[in-house]
Amino acid sequence: MSRVANQPVTIPGGVDVQLSGQNITVKGPKGNNQMEVNRLVKVAMEDASLKVASNDKEKKSIAMAGTMRSLLNNLIIGVSEGFEKKLELRGVGYRAQAQGNKLNLTLGFSHPVVHDIPEGVKVETPSQTEVVVSGVDKQAVGQVAADIRSYRPPEPYKGKGVRYVDEHVVMKEAKKK
Repeated sequence: MSRVANQPVTIPGGVDVQLSGQNITVKGPKGNNQMEVNRLVKVAMEDASLKVASNDKEKKSIAMAGTMRSLLNNLIIGVSEGFEKKLELRGVGYRAQAQGNKLNLTLGFSHPVVHDIPEGVKVETPSQTEVVVSGVDKQAVGQVAADIRSYRPPEPYKGKGVRYVDEHVVMKEAKKK
């Protein structure tokens, strides 16, 4: 049996969870989100927690129970606390500026890069070299941060590029004559 699926998902105060068939709707102080549970898994609500169990003893069903438990936990954390990824720009002249639902990036190309921000994700620029991506959906926040990073990933010789704040880039030694 999956050890992850055995642990119940606790529902904090201020978060409202509604089960209707295989759909789960979660509302909290940061916003609301919904998810459809896989048909191999059943979810039951007990007191202030959610219990996840597999429908049968098949290996795929047991694995999916653990996956669904983690996704439900991320759903509840997202509406109560939210998720956030921080990026930093390193390089001469590298700048970022948030304008509405667009992020303008100057990354050393001959043209500025304009990234459209999807609905449900918020992007802030506390300084010209910092970008903070936040939102309710963990997957959407991570995908937007990865898309921004993919325009100019950090290169291994000088370390220039867009990187996560806690990312460690292994530097290479320059070629010797």
